[in-house]
Amino acid sequence: MTTKTSKSESGKIQIKWVRSAICTPVKHKLVVKGLGFTRLNQVITRPDNAAIRGMVKKIPHLVEIVEA
Repeated sequence: MTTKTSKSESGKIQIKWVRSAICTPVKHKLVVKGLGFTRLNQVITRPDNAAIRGMVKKIPHLVEIVEA
């Protein structure tokens, strides 16, 4: 029988908001807000799943994935 490893940080992704969304389409602004960003240069932790990865893929010019 195999032992499970702790999932404290293995299923998480850290995202940093690096560029302003001022001159972006409304859909991009909604994605930034949907991810939970409130300030520029903010780093947030979200679950690493397909929904979050898809949101990040829509705005790669505004955010970056931070390596832990």
